[in-house]
Amino acid sequence: MSLATEGRRDLGPRYSQTVIISFVFVAVAAVSLLFADVSITTLDPWSELERMLWGVLTPDFLALETIGTAMLQTIAFALVGVALAAVAGFVLAQFFHIGLVRRACAIARAIHELFWALIFLQMLGLSPLTGVLAIAIPYAGICAKVYAETLEEAPSAALKALPGGVSTIATFFYVRLPDAWVHIKNYTFYRFECGLRSSAVLGFVGLPTLGYYLETDFSEGNYSEAAALLIIFYVMIATLRLWVKPKLLGIYLVIAPFLLSGSSEIRLDNIRRFLTEDIVPAPLRNADLLDAQTWASVGDWLAMLLTDQALPGIVATVVLTQVALVGTAFLTLAFFPLISEKFFGRIGRTFGHVFLVVTRSTPEFILVYIFLQLWGPSMLPAIVALALHNGAIIGHLLGRYSDEIYLRPDSSFGINRYAYEILPRLYGQFLAFLFYRWEVIMRETAILGVLGIATLGFYIDSAIADIRLDRAMFLILITALLNIGIDSLSRAIRGRLRLSTRVTSCRN
Repeated sequence: MSLATEGRRDLGPRYSQTVIISFVFVAVAAVSLLFADVSITTLDPWSELERMLWGVLTPDFLALETIGTAMLQTIAFALVGVALAAVAGFVLAQFFHIGLVRRACAIARAIHELFWALIFLQMLGLSPLTGVLAIAIPYAGICAKVYAETLEEAPSAALKALPGGVSTIATFFYVRLPDAWVHIKNYTFYRFECGLRSSAVLGFVGLPTLGYYLETDFSEGNYSEAAALLIIFYVMIATLRLWVKPKLLGIYLVIAPFLLSGSSEIRLDNIRRFLTEDIVPAPLRNADLLDAQTWASVGDWLAMLLTDQALPGIVATVVLTQVALVGTAFLTLAFFPLISEKFFGRIGRTFGHVFLVVTRSTPEFILVYIFLQLWGPSMLPAIVALALHNGAIIGHLLGRYSDEIYLRPDSSFGINRYAYEILPRLYGQFLAFLFYRWEVIMRETAILGVLGIATLGFYIDSAIADIRLDRAMFLILITALLNIGIDSLSRAIRGRLRLSTRVTSCRN
């Protein structure tokens, strides 16, 4: 029996369903592409690309003060934000079975860090607390969900062996937590890596992290210094396990708050005005709540927002998301062999690893910003950036897991090995990872509107620029509900197909 046949057998009766689902998503993306704004509007993109490539070949590492400041600030915001998120998430995980807590966490993680930053900028200004909270709040929602699931899935054999009368607290700390601790620790480390990317992006709203200096360098055409910043960032990500040691974390956490720069003055009047006036729908401000005309005005306000901004933003966001999702799928299938022992030797895999590390370490927001300089404002930069970044992430995971697949000594090579022996074994896992990233791609798609792409973020950024914060908050809520809906649909599909991220590695 061939491995291709065995791969189909492992999926069982779900094999035909996975094929149908795959074709449905490709068809949806093809239709979406007809409505997508995909164009190149710059007059001379090749000349700009040439200048960028020259900057990459001549990185300016002599600007040590700028590079050092950018990296220290990026690390400090990420470290403090993730530390607070981990603590809050751990506490919330103990109450995650409560519906209200679950829903609050879902809303918190459905709103992108950059949207949280835009919200807190209105209350706190460019203070360190703005950046810390922008990372800590959505990450706390994510950590709560993952920690709760990890604790629930921990082995129960030890629990059954406990004598009667043992307290709940003792059971948790001496039985449940030790079994789950390694997984919690590893996930928190991964979340810190994500926090570094989020921290870098926060520079685009004015906080002094990597994005702030990158935006300055790109706007001034200083590509050599921008290349140096990115190279140092890649090295920092690639060497995380060398400098993030458990024994040093305490020292880092003590030092990090003192490295955060920005205005430390917090005015309570700004917070009060934001909560009690700015985000209150305009028709309700100083209005008679018992007057029917007031609520008629609210209805007109909602209808105007839905028709003129929310619906066009939702359509653009969904169109871009679906095209980028399928683009991610195709690039994943192309990328994972680059680091697989089943296809390349050590030298080839080294180049593959470097490529994937660079691609997945660069935040989508920064990739889109770079491509916008090349091709101008359209959905094309966003589609390419989202597909590259997410394709590299999933490709890295699949490439690692493909090494666990056992092949007979007489197995085929090249394209036959890929198409008939490896891919069928990984296809269910590939779909599981892809659907996990679906909601993430949606979150990123929405925020890309800040860069001028007509997704929901474009209308949110415009409302904030016009100081119409009530409209901005309404649209942010729409974004959160859309993300929650996609996450629910993704979970339903994964459950229907019983998709798992575990690799199947049977022996023939």
